Amino acid sequence: MTLESLRNNIDALDDQVLALLNQRMDLVRHVGELKRSTNSIIYRPERERQIIDRLIAQNSGPLNEAAIEAIFLEVFAVARNMELPERVAYLGPEGSFTHQCAESRFGALSAYTALPTIRSVFESVETGRARFGVVPIENNQEGVVNETIDLLNEREISIAAEAQIPVHFTFATQTEDLSELKYIYSKDIAFRQCSKFLQDTFDGLKVELVPVESTSKAAKLAAQQPNSAAICSHIAAKLFGVPVLFDNIEDSDLNRTRFLILAKNFQNQPSGQDKTTLIARLPETMRPGVLATFLQEFNERNINITKIESRPLRNGATFQYWFLLECEGHAQEPALQEILTNHSSDLKCLGSYIRVS
Repeated sequence: MTLESLRNNIDALDDQVLALLNQRMDLVRHVGELKRSTNSIIYRPERERQIIDRLIAQNSGPLNEAAIEAIFLEVFAVARNMELPERVAYLGPEGSFTHQCAESRFGALSAYTALPTIRSVFESVETGRARFGVVPIENNQEGVVNETIDLLNEREISIAAEAQIPVHFTFATQTEDLSELKYIYSKDIAFRQCSKFLQDTFDGLKVELVPVESTSKAAKLAAQQPNSAAICSHIAAKLFGVPVLFDNIEDSDLNRTRFLILAKNFQNQPSGQDKTTLIARLPETMRPGVLATFLQEFNERNINITKIESRPLRNGATFQYWFLLECEGHAQEPALQEILTNHSSDLKCLGSYIRVS
C-alpha cells in the first residue's frame, strides 16, 4: 500500500469521525434543551466517568487508556459548551499547572478567568461570577495547600470533582546553542525539582539561575529576552511561543498535584467509585478520646478514611482544632449517612465526587 493510499484512507476515516461527532453534538443540543427546561446541572462528572470506563473496557487498541480519556474529555468539554457555555476560574497566571488542569477537564474552548489568589477563585465561584473554580489542594512531594483547606471551611462551596495531573517541566528557549545561554528563569521550587537536569546539562557553563514568581513568568521572559531560557509547563511554553528544547526534565516522574473543581450548590449522583470530603468541628477536642471515638465510627462501618488534616480553630487563646476528612463512598450511602445524621451539628459535607486513583 502506498503512502498516498494510506493518506486517502485516513481522510475517509476523518470524514466519518466528523460526521459521527456532528451526530453526537446534535443529540447533545437536545440534551441541553431538556436540561435547561428542568434547570438541571450541565456538568456531570459521574456520567463522563461512566462513558470513559465503558469505552476503555471495550477498547481493543492501539489507543491506550490515557489517550481515550484525553480524547473524550475534550469531546465532553465541547459538548458542555454547546449545552450551556460556563465560565471557569482558576489560580493563575495563564500557563500555570492549574491552568493546564482546568483545560484538561473543561477543554480549550471554555471561557477561563485567571485569578491571582486561591481566595479570589473561591469568591468568584461563591458570588456566581464563575460557574466552576479550579484550585490545587496537595502535591505528593510538597504536601497540602493549607489556604485551600482553610477556605473550604470558611466558604459555602461544594466540591464537584477532583483532578490529578503529573507535574512535567519543559526546558524552553529560543537559543539553539546552550553555551550561549546567560539566564534560566523559573520558580524556585522548579529549580529544586529539576536539579539533576541542570547539573548534568550546564555543569561548567556560566548560566545564572534566576528565580521568578511563576513558571509562566519564566516563559514570558524567555520569549522576550535573547540568550535566556525557562523551566516551565508545556502550556506556558506554548502560550508564549517559546520552542521546547527538552521535555520532562524533572528529577522524579512520580510528581503529582491534585486539584479540586469547585462549584456552588453542586451535587453528584452516586457512581460506585466515589469519595466524600467532610469538615468536622468536634466539641471539646482537647478532651482525650474525642477524635478517636469519632474515627471509630468509620471503622465500625468499614468506611476507609483516605485523608485527615487538622487545622487551628482560631477560637480564643486555647489550642483547639477542626478537621478535614476524605473518605471513600458517597454521602447518600447508608453507612456514611448514619455518621452524618449522628453528628449533624458537627459535620459539614463538602461533596461526594468521582474518586481519582
